[in-house]
Amino acid sequence: MDGNLLPIGQFARLARLSVKQLRHYAELGLLVPAHVDTDTGYRYYRRDQARQALSIALLRSLDVPLPVIAAVLAGSAEALDGVRAAQEEELARRRRTLTALRRVLAEGLPATPVRVVTEPARTVVVAREPAAGAEDVARATSAAVARVLPSSGVPQLIGLFPVELGDAFEVRVALVSEQGTEVLPGGTFACATHVGPYDQVPLTAHALLAWCVERGHPLRGPIREVYVSDPATTEPDHLVTHLMIPLEDRA
Repeated sequence: MDGNLLPIGQFARLARLSVKQLRHYAELGLLVPAHVDTDTGYRYYRRDQARQALSIALLRSLDVPLPVIAAVLAGSAEALDGVRAAQEEELARRRRTLTALRRVLAEGLPATPVRVVTEPARTVVVAREPAAGAEDVARATSAAVARVLPSSGVPQLIGLFPVELGDAFEVRVALVSEQGTEVLPGGTFACATHVGPYDQVPLTAHALLAWCVERGHPLRGPIREVYVSDPATTEPDHLVTHLMIPLEDRA
């Protein structure tokens, strides 16, 4: 046996990986043994494979997916750009969550006043965007807004969201326009006004939903978000959004 070859157990310890991980990486073609005993099936690795194994262990500790690691080992270092962007977005999401938690700790659970309003039917242009769960709502909404936003004038935009946010659903954004091809129904709505960043809208939605349930109103949706302020000229803490749920006869 070549003295440069190490048995899988010893190689795993040097590479700070488990034998199970090495077997999995071999199946993926990510780190293939230098020699496999034809009689016993036992695997051996060269000493110079330790650097590659340690690189895999390092990248996995940084939550880099295995397909991206394969691309990096093949010489495509730019493959890490997408991982960095995804991690930065996750960090931003966690910061938004922390900000909302701080608000709850400071002010208690939301008890935003709710009023009953009557809304007219409106002619609208609607943009639709699929969302992959609640964490994807902000991206989906921004994408829909970008498609429906007019090139000039002050737009009247209304976001339309399902009451229950499952693993996959559709986000709609309606632009009020005389040239619209769809009609947004009017009627009686429970309405609560949110003042603050869009990522804290769920706090006000919580209060609105609780109000409806307490009074026996079925939650039939969609929840409307009527965007009153222009985010391009308004500070996030002063953005005004009306949240509305259509009301039916009490159960």
